[in-house]
Amino acid sequence: MRVAIIGSGYVGLVSGACFADFGHVVCCVDKDETKIEALRRGEIPIFEPGLSDLVAKNVRAGRLSFATELAEPVRTAEAVFIAVGTPSRRGDGFADLSYVYQAAREIAAALEGYTVVVTKSTVPVGTGDEVERIIRETAPRASFAVVSNPEFLREGAAIADFKRPDRIVIGAEDERARAVMSELYRPLYLNQAPILFTSRRTAELTKYAANAFLATKITFINEIADLCEKVGANVQEVARGIGLDNRIGTKFLHAGPGFGGSCFPKDTLALIKTAQDYGAPIRIVETVVAVNDQRKRAMARKVIAACGGSVRGKRIAILGLTFKPNTDDMREAPSLAIITALQDAGATIRAYDPEGMEQAKRLLEGVDYAEDAYACADGADALVLVTEWDAFRALDFARLKRLLKSPILVDLRNIYPPGEAEKHGFTYVSVGRASAEEAGVELIDLAERRKARL
Repeated sequence: MRVAIIGSGYVGLVSGACFADFGHVVCCVDKDETKIEALRRGEIPIFEPGLSDLVAKNVRAGRLSFATELAEPVRTAEAVFIAVGTPSRRGDGFADLSYVYQAAREIAAALEGYTVVVTKSTVPVGTGDEVERIIRETAPRASFAVVSNPEFLREGAAIADFKRPDRIVIGAEDERARAVMSELYRPLYLNQAPILFTSRRTAELTKYAANAFLATKITFINEIADLCEKVGANVQEVARGIGLDNRIGTKFLHAGPGFGGSCFPKDTLALIKTAQDYGAPIRIVETVVAVNDQRKRAMARKVIAACGGSVRGKRIAILGLTFKPNTDDMREAPSLAIITALQDAGATIRAYDPEGMEQAKRLLEGVDYAEDAYACADGADALVLVTEWDAFRALDFARLKRLLKSPILVDLRNIYPPGEAEKHGFTYVSVGRASAEEAGVELIDLAERRKARL
């Protein structure tokens, strides 16, 4: 099949490369001439494991190409994907759909013959209806169908997610469109990936519901972690204890500094706004967003407490800047709020991240960047682990202790067992894993308060 993908960002580029690897002939279109020229030279604008090799392989095979004008790719395509950005709109948090609607107008002007127009961008309920209206208004005689096909790609594992998906959700009102989409995904038949055909609006809402639910799981275990610290429990063991229940599952139950990235923050806000507009507010998701925003700065307070209650005049070393490992994405990363809060408290910051420093430089001021983890720690008053990159999972504690001014390690991702750092002489602080001694103090205080009330 011939496929055109409008938008060559994260979703568009990964989808285009994977479809081409299935054997389809794909053209990825983007108005950014600099980006397209770089892609033609084999330069990938994002960090995603395996993507560079996949793109190069399919370009060499003649199945993948890049363009700045969409007219010819759309004219010859059987399926046209809209994969442009839908950032949160300033002021109300609703998804900015201007890029989607502009793409629809330009696609309409280029359509020839029956074409399936697929919204791959994450869009609120009813967007497909508006895309269809725009195309009909722009090209009344066009033969087309509008389909919703939300993406469920995890940054850092996007290629595996595309080729071995949990499910493929397709919202289509037209039988002919269903046949085209079935043929497009037919190469996944051997993987037995379930294809769920729904109405278009159902598919649009499914994407938001999925992300909101996962964001809720993260926020839930983070609040349980706070309680664990007070009562002397271990949040990792609690998470395992509840996660082994098949009704709950083990994924997204890792306590930490809160969720970030390109999806969860904007999608939860968009869902909240949609629900409010329809008069069906989702209070749980509203609370999730509020709690997650507060949590990031709370992690800065945890660092300050570990440093004796003040970081004024102190240097704090930050390991990990991106919102998760195996990506260079800094959007809504917890490190941004943590670093800003520490700077506001008077600290100076030195940071290291394997992939995210160039992106971070555009978003943070007054940060000194190091060439590796040990250079980052050299002379610092405390070391803070913010992102769980593999490179930080086997640090040389003896070397770190020699380099640090004070042997303080704040592990916001629970990478290490407490005893491992402590046996090397570190003051070790993690999330949701209070020491027995600390828990004893808390329980004694609680008992005393109860006695006082009696």
